[in-house]
Amino acid sequence: MPALFALLLLLCAAPLLQADSIALGSPVPQLTLPDQDGKAVDLGVALAHGWTLVYFYPKADTPGCTTEACRFRDSFAALQAKGIGIFGVSSDPVPVLKKFQTGKNLPFPLLSDADRALANAFGVPAFPGTLIDKRQSFLVKDGVVVWRDLDVDPATVVGRTLDAVEAIK
Repeated sequence: MPALFALLLLLCAAPLLQADSIALGSPVPQLTLPDQDGKAVDLGVALAHGWTLVYFYPKADTPGCTTEACRFRDSFAALQAKGIGIFGVSSDPVPVLKKFQTGKNLPFPLLSDADRALANAFGVPAFPGTLIDKRQSFLVKDGVVVWRDLDVDPATVVGRTLDAVEAIK
């Protein structure tokens, strides 16, 4: 537990490694990542049609990440009714993602971006000396990034996502 506290303290105190966020109107990166079951997900194919929210979160089973994931879980029917699919992305390894998905009953896939290839392609910053991403969300429509939230509040992200879809339609 002291190690977790030290990590959280580091994350709160350290400045982020800055990256340039992917531009609106950009095609999604053509990468393949493993999901919580170890199954390869080709994002070029998975994000090619319809609406998809790709959200990056720092670490499974931490308070903010759990709040965010559970908000998506609890609003999953409303998101689906608007035609929105979801992928959660972190640098956590596959077994950690599986435990998180199962433990929180998450009805959407989680992707392991262990080397941060997808995070880097989207321009998601990491905390210095770590592979831990900042919390950011990107809405994709038909393979193109159409909205982004670069300063996500886990408590309001679902509403902001639904509002964005309505505004873009």
